[in-house]
Amino acid sequence: VPERPTLGNTDYAFEMAISNIRYGEGVTKEIGMDLQNLGARRVCLMTDKNLSRLPPVNAVLNSLAKYGINFQVYDNVRVEPTDQSFIDAIQFAKKGEFDAYVAVGGGSVIDTCKAANLYAASPSSEFLDYVNAPIGKGKPVTVPLKPLIAVPTTSGTGSETTGVAIFDFKELKVKTGIASRAIKPTLGIIDPLHTLSMPERIVANSGFDVLCHALESYTALPYNKRGPCPSNPMDRPAYQGSNPVSDVWALHALRIVAKYLKRAIRNPEDREARANMHLASAFAGIGFGNAGVHLCHGMSYPISGLVKTYKPKDYNVDHSLVPHGLSVVLTSPAVFAFTAQIHPERHLEAAEILGADIRTARIKDAGLILADTLRKFLFDLNVDDGLAAIGYSKADIPALVKGTLPQERVTKLSPRSQTEEDLSALFEASMKLY
Repeated sequence: VPERPTLGNTDYAFEMAISNIRYGEGVTKEIGMDLQNLGARRVCLMTDKNLSRLPPVNAVLNSLAKYGINFQVYDNVRVEPTDQSFIDAIQFAKKGEFDAYVAVGGGSVIDTCKAANLYAASPSSEFLDYVNAPIGKGKPVTVPLKPLIAVPTTSGTGSETTGVAIFDFKELKVKTGIASRAIKPTLGIIDPLHTLSMPERIVANSGFDVLCHALESYTALPYNKRGPCPSNPMDRPAYQGSNPVSDVWALHALRIVAKYLKRAIRNPEDREARANMHLASAFAGIGFGNAGVHLCHGMSYPISGLVKTYKPKDYNVDHSLVPHGLSVVLTSPAVFAFTAQIHPERHLEAAEILGADIRTARIKDAGLILADTLRKFLFDLNVDDGLAAIGYSKADIPALVKGTLPQERVTKLSPRSQTEEDLSALFEASMKLY
């Protein structure tokens, strides 16, 4: 496969895999019926401590009670999960012998629930069996999983549509994850009412994740330039490179971000803006869930993993953390200035969508124009002034580079390949933004 040789053993096909999604104000009330329709007898409801007291979880609990669904709650999910917090949730899932899962929360909750479902369905597997290589063994998932309904409460990760679960691997101080179409939720319930309880900075950082998902998937290495070509379709990765279908979703998500993100952050009562950002998160998820992301995400994992003392505003946590969307967006001006020499027209198109006037622009300036547009966007939204503002200095660059190197699953999708020196320069350029 394929019968005709491909140039340099690159792939010749791409595959679109997404969860079913259901959108509408108040649609959460249907979950009890969904579980009834599935014949679920023992349901695991996963969330985190903060959310367990908020309206989205209440809406789910009310629906489960109304339709007589037997469930157990696990509310110990960690915001920015670790290998240990994944393992704790997996133990709970194994003991409970559940036949369906409901995840109510942001990407941390949905990703934790995906991992719990996977390892409960494969009880003899070691934890690293399914974790992405080179950190884990990256084995393909061949066991059948239980139905999982994901109810996102943030407008960022798009985790309700993707087969990816990200965690912090403490021993190496890097983020990694599990990537397989098999772990994607059965159904994503996208209820814009849940976004109304999100504080300002959570809206902002979630939105930055959507922004980078769209930009990275649109500028990623094209699917037919990614190698090696798999010998079996089961081995085709979840992240395959940019492709004509993902491009549609990425560009549409980018247009919504340009129009609504600032409004959603500045006015919590702006239901139109918050509802549109909730949809944009799913749209970008469909795009990047199949095309993949590249350097902003690859470099973000050590930025989150090596955090020292930074605690962001509006996050009620007892540990230092760099929110995922923030760790991704801080390197975006430097990254897109670097990648733009490949497909500069795509970078220029993105800059125009985000508000740049490109009528007299030269194609060779595409990267600088997009970088300046992103800087202005972030400055307008009071984003921390680069990596230095969240506690990093030049002395940390070697460790940040070292943490990026194992992220080959995404860094290899950069349209422009990079050396360790390139990564050092990108981190250095990201220390200060304005």
